Amino acid sequence: MSKPLDGIRVLELGQLIAGPFAAKMLGEFGADVIKVEPPGTGDPLRKWRLLHEGTSVWWAAQSRNKRSLTLDLRQAEAQDVIRQLVRETDVLVENFRPGMLEEWGLGWEVLRDINPRLVMLRVSGYGQTGPYRDRPGFGVIGEAMGGLRHLSGEPGRTPVRVGVSIGDSLSALHGVIGILLALRQRDQHGGEGQMIDVALYESVFNMMESLLPEHSVFGAVRQPAGSSLPGIAPSNAYRCADGKYALIAGNGDSIFRRLMEAIGRNDLAEDPALAHNDGRVKQVQRIDDAIGEWTAQHGLDDVLDALNRARIPSGKIYDIADIAGDPHYQARGMLLDAQLDDGTPVRLPGVLPKLSATPGSVERPAPRLGQHTDEILAGLGIAEDTRAAWRERNII
Repeated sequence: MSKPLDGIRVLELGQLIAGPFAAKMLGEFGADVIKVEPPGTGDPLRKWRLLHEGTSVWWAAQSRNKRSLTLDLRQAEAQDVIRQLVRETDVLVENFRPGMLEEWGLGWEVLRDINPRLVMLRVSGYGQTGPYRDRPGFGVIGEAMGGLRHLSGEPGRTPVRVGVSIGDSLSALHGVIGILLALRQRDQHGGEGQMIDVALYESVFNMMESLLPEHSVFGAVRQPAGSSLPGIAPSNAYRCADGKYALIAGNGDSIFRRLMEAIGRNDLAEDPALAHNDGRVKQVQRIDDAIGEWTAQHGLDDVLDALNRARIPSGKIYDIADIAGDPHYQARGMLLDAQLDDGTPVRLPGVLPKLSATPGSVERPAPRLGQHTDEILAGLGIAEDTRAAWRERNII
């Protein structure tokens, strides 16, 4: 079956999360992704978190469908290989600090001259321009500058981080959108590529909903609110009789009425002051207390059963064990059974987004370090004795 990105070659110069996550998504939909890694060590992600036989199991998810080419980009011969590859490359993905590729003679202007059709994604902490351009920036810093960290946690307590590298992943998603837009522009309107400048903090800021307009009109600075959703009521986590929490979002007008009827509070369901969200926000504590009193009398399963019957958006708080055993995840193809290099079974996240006619898939496992170096260099006409000499000098 054909895929949307069949025939598209992607050259990935990034490492860790943001750039590689973007390239991973492209590879799942048919792109040929060549991942460039430093010889000897490879992408640092290979050693992050829990390791199996010396390699992170995260690697199996992040680098599937890729080919690994080892190159020391600090050396002239390796830089020349990149310039050769760029001639036949559609998309280049990188997330080094701004200016590093230019120091290696691989900046946007140079590569665009080699291949005017090239689309180049550049992900960095603060973007390629501006007064903060040269500052080092990781995802957590982007999350803080983008406004997310301030809102995370309980009022009056130390702001907490989201438990995953959400700033990097959001930047990757913005990068993929930019790549697809640029490819569309190139192929439909003149044949020229362009550079996509994605900043970590901007990708987070783009998710901040009403923060800026509320500040500009009212001078409002939204504060952390724990498990509640300020300005939208009711929406919170409520403790049940067994100590577990139910998330309940009864913030639609008709939903709120059904919720109050389900918990035996017809007085609130029929109160005209609570018929619409603006009125409910003024009395949110009264509403939360009523819901909390009801959930405290029932176990979580009974609470969710009653709310599902009443068609109230609700759910439990999943950990990864809940996810791995959930039949809906299984039915939707989100738990993908695979194997590590030594045959050890591993379960990986499924492929998203879900396309009805040309879905993505996993066609090859994450590569061993440098697994495809000879294959790729031979395809460029680089002789075996040259490759052997380069290995002696740690160029590849």
